[in-house]
Amino acid sequence: MKGAVPLAFLVIVASVWIALRLSQSPPAQAASTPPPRAALGEVAGFRADAWFLPDEELLGFVEIPAGVFLMGSDPSVDARAFDIERWSSSSAQGTVELPVFYMGRYEVTVAQLGAFVEATAYTIDRQALQAPPDHPAKSVSWPDALAYTRWLDAKLRESSVTPPRLAALLRDGWRISLPTEAEWEKAARGADGRIYPWGDEPRRDRANYGGRSTTPVGSYECPECAFGLSDMAGNVWEWTRSPYQPYPYDATDDGVGLEAEALWVMRGGAFGDPEGFVRAANRGRADPGARRPFIGFRVSISHWP
Repeated sequence: MKGAVPLAFLVIVASVWIALRLSQSPPAQAASTPPPRAALGEVAGFRADAWFLPDEELLGFVEIPAGVFLMGSDPSVDARAFDIERWSSSSAQGTVELPVFYMGRYEVTVAQLGAFVEATAYTIDRQALQAPPDHPAKSVSWPDALAYTRWLDAKLRESSVTPPRLAALLRDGWRISLPTEAEWEKAARGADGRIYPWGDEPRRDRANYGGRSTTPVGSYECPECAFGLSDMAGNVWEWTRSPYQPYPYDATDDGVGLEAEALWVMRGGAFGDPEGFVRAANRGRADPGARRPFIGFRVSISHWP
C-alpha cells in the first residue's frame, strides 16, 4: 500500500458528508420476490430477448480507445477539486495509459437487474427493483453488482443472440465486470482533462443532479461527451472494481489483497448531489455491503491477462 496523501479540510468535510448519507439511509430490506417476466414487460430502446440490454449493435457496449488520459484534479484549474483527487505531493494530476476497453452506454437498469433476479432468485434489496424499468437500479451493494456482471458474462458467452464481435472478445479472454477507477474516469472525461463529461462548467441540462429522484437512463443528451456515454455525472453513484487507495493510481492495487480492503471506489455522483460531487474526477468510497438509494453501477468489458 502506498503512503496516504495528506488531506485538506474540504476533503474531510466531503468524506464526512458521504459517510453521513450512508449512515442515515434506510437499512437494507429483505430479499425481493423475483419479478415475473410480465412485470418486466417491454422497455423502449432495450431488447426483451437479450436481458433488456440496449437495442444497439453491441448491446450498449461502447469502445473506449487505447491511449493516455489525464487523471486527478488540479485545484488551480478546478476550484471544486478535493485533496483526495491530487495525484501526489509533487504533482496535481497524472498521466495514465490504458488499453482499449468497452463501457456500458447506460447505467444498469431496473429491467436488467430484474432479469438477473428472475433467472437466479438472487437475494436483492426490495428498493433495487421498485423504480420504473428504464431507471437505474439502486440500493445495490458491491457484491450485488459483481454477481450481476458474472451472470451477464456467462449469458453472453452461451447465447446465440450475442453479437459476433462481443462473442469474439469473450472467447479471446475479455470479461464483463465493473470498470476500474481509471477506466471509469477516462470514459467520463476523455483525454483532454475536462472537469465534467461535457466540459469545464456545470450544466443542469446535461445531467441529473441537485434533484430528488432518478430519471430514466439516457434522459439527458450530451453531444459534447467524449464517447457518447449517458449519465456519467449524476443519477446514481456507480461502483467500480477498484479498492480505495490514495493516488497515484496503480492498477496492480486493483487485484491485490482485495479481501482486506475496507472501502471501494464509486464514481459519478447522484441525483441529489451538488455540482461539485458530479465532476468526472471526484472520488466516492463506501463499504462494499452498502445498499443505498443513490448507489448503482454500470458494466464494462476489458481484457484480463
